[in-house]
Order: sequence, then structure tokens, then C-alpha cells
Amino acid sequence: MRKLILAACCAALPMVAWGGAQKYEPLSASVQSRMHSTISDQATPFLAFDTVDDARAWLDSMSKKLARRMPDRRSREEFLVTVHYEAKRAGLDPQLVLGLIQVESNFRKYAISSAGARGYMQVMPFWVKLIGTRDHNLFHLRTNLRYGCVILKHYLEIEKGDLFRALGRYNGSLGQADYPNLVVRAWINHWKYPARSVGELRREAGRS
Repeated sequence: MRKLILAACCAALPMVAWGGAQKYEPLSASVQSRMHSTISDQATPFLAFDTVDDARAWLDSMSKKLARRMPDRRSREEFLVTVHYEAKRAGLDPQLVLGLIQVESNFRKYAISSAGARGYMQVMPFWVKLIGTRDHNLFHLRTNLRYGCVILKHYLEIEKGDLFRALGRYNGSLGQADYPNLVVRAWINHWKYPARSVGELRREAGRS
């Protein structure tokens, strides 16, 4: 019984992550205002697909890949719907975001890096002061994903769409290849998803 209690207590503690950390850079008033506005929206997350079948197919595929890391199906699907919504909302590929989360925190909600970055997407606390509000909790699922996606999009804009450099900025390792390569490998090798819709695949099957 003591071992079980100890294990439960340890599970509740923040876990150390090996991700890096975004570096503080002053934002112009216009950029700060725009990012704050983007962070503040509270619309309900949903899967943005053309059909319910397409949405279900994506969710089932990603859920199978994530099942070992997140055994509870309900929590896993809530996580995936939120990732998809926040990534699409920021103009990012949801599979890229999943690859980044795998490298940054290995899907640990309460991960903390040695630099103090927090949660799934390893967001540095200074961002709350810059673009958020005092009550924002970076260990909250949607808050963490919202911040992470908005920050990555911001870095992509700074780097004029250069994903390699944007990922370097996100991790605090700009100019070094290791981190961007890890994220891209995770994206391609673990989270790849067919670009064609379920409807297109069915039509192709009907013609064969």
C-alpha cells in the first residue's frame, strides 16, 4: 500500500523535460497586442474537416499512435481534438505540432525543463506576462497548446516561413541543427497522415 501511495504522489509531481526554452525578446506593441488577442479567444475546440468521416478517421489514426503514451481514451481524444484545433487556428500542421510535443515533453502534461519551460509544448512563463493574463496556467491543456502554437507561428513569421530557424527559436537553439531535425523526424516518422480525404480514398477504391 505504501508503494502505491508513493507512486500516486510521484505521478502528481511535475516531471523534468529535456526540451529547451524560448528566449525572451521584446515585442513591438502591435505584435504584443495581436498575440494577446489571439491567446484570449475561447471558442470551443473542434476538428476542422470536410466531413465527420474525415474527422473520425484522423482522430482514430492519431489515437492509435498515442495510446501507449496516453492510455485513457477520453483524455487522449480531448488532447488530440485540442491539438488539431489550436494548430489549425494558428495556421500550423497538427502533425508538426504533435512531433514538436513528442520532442519537447514526450506528451507529459506536467513536464518542466531545467530552464523552467512548462507543459506539453514547454512554454516559458515569461510569455504569460507578455501576451496573457495572470490567471493563465501553463499546465492547463488548452492554455499550453494555445500558447505553444501562437508562439511557434510568431517565430515562423519572424523567420519568413523558415521552419528550421523557427524551430530553433522555439527551442532556444537557433542555428543548431539537432532540435529542428528531431522535430521533423518525429513529424514524418511518427505522425505522418494521408493528405487525401476519406472520400477521395473511397472514390479511388470504387474505381479499382
